[in-house]
Amino acid sequence: QVQLVESGGGLVQAGGSLRLSCAASGRSFASDTMAWFRQAPGKEREFVARISWTGSSTLYSGSVKGRFTISRDNTKNTVYLQMNSLKPVDTAVYYCTGGHDPGAYDYWGQGTQVTVSS
Repeated sequence: QVQLVESGGGLVQAGGSLRLSCAASGRSFASDTMAWFRQAPGKEREFVARISWTGSSTLYSGSVKGRFTISRDNTKNTVYLQMNSLKPVDTAVYYCTGGHDPGAYDYWGQGTQVTVSS
């Protein structure tokens, strides 16, 4: 099984940037699709971005496309989410997840809080 630990969250002003990291341990995740989800207070968890195991294919939600970039370094067993031009609506707990099949996620991290002030 894979264990995930997210880091990099925090408080930032609107228009600022943050980079989230997700470190995997337990086994290599190099063959897995990885993704980021987020959950704002009182709302359902929503998809943010995903990346194929090779890193050659990415997908973003419409609300973050053009502002966020997902990437991975399989040699470091780490996935990243670069978040630019942050808005208060981006405030949420961000979760890293992964699985062998795209859209089918088998393991999740504990989440990291991102708060964007206006």
